[in-house]
Amino acid sequence: MVVVTRPRSEAEDHDHSSEDPAVLRRVAVAVAEEASEHVRRRRPEVFADSGAHDDAVRSKSTRTDPVTIVDTETENLVRTTLARLRPHDAVLGEEEGGDDVPPDGVRWVVDPIDGTVNFLYGIPVYSVSVAAQVRGTSVAGAVVDVVGRRTYSAHVGGGAHVSADGKIPKPLRANPVDDLAMALMATGFGYDAARRREQGRLIGELLPRVRDVRRIGSAALDLCMVAAGLVDAHFEHGLSPWDWAAGSLVAAEAGAVVIVPSASSRSHHGAVTVACAPGIADEFHALLGEIGGLDPIP
Repeated sequence: MVVVTRPRSEAEDHDHSSEDPAVLRRVAVAVAEEASEHVRRRRPEVFADSGAHDDAVRSKSTRTDPVTIVDTETENLVRTTLARLRPHDAVLGEEEGGDDVPPDGVRWVVDPIDGTVNFLYGIPVYSVSVAAQVRGTSVAGAVVDVVGRRTYSAHVGGGAHVSADGKIPKPLRANPVDDLAMALMATGFGYDAARRREQGRLIGELLPRVRDVRRIGSAALDLCMVAAGLVDAHFEHGLSPWDWAAGSLVAAEAGAVVIVPSASSRSHHGAVTVACAPGIADEFHALLGEIGGLDPIP
């Protein structure tokens, strides 16, 4: 009888209780890349030319806030993989939740598809985000651009990098821009009508004072784009930890100045998340303060 065994990955060959950020980064990358392969494979199966299967999409917080069967499948896959690789760790996921209060040890924070509306419509900008937090602080994380096949990753003190198609990871650095008027901003909007109205007011105040504004549709990728210098700043109200836990660390390790909510916050608290190139940080924060952009929008 021949027994075929799956080769152990680098992520599996470690102390399952280690809090070493470099170890946790390897796990985050391995798990996020495996999950992204699932998302990539399942989309054409679920969303054929004739449209989605009848049971493939439902609404969450509002009628315009969708979750798909692939979101739930992918989070289950991530949880199963983490249970094998890190059996003693906690998990907080967008779809299945978890404890609001961060544990003393490692907590994995997971967004199985960040940019579900883009995924639903076939707009090729959505990601898988996996972060490791220790006592509520992100210490390692990975964000995979599913369609672009790029993996952004970072760990505390280890810098931020991007890799594509198995190539050697390249270091990331935020742009050297030092004039807010020449800065390209990224943002996102909530699903609640009242919050959107206030977010629209803020954009109206900002737009005449910056180069331009982009709305990509995935906060995790927005934050990584700050790290990569593809935009100069990102700000958004009402993100939950799974939206920012990995991407904010990638941005910070690339030199961006980052503001994140508490690890126990949720979307309904309306706290702001900000990441911007260091040369415009003081000016941008002052502008946000002037127009009320640092205040929560519940």
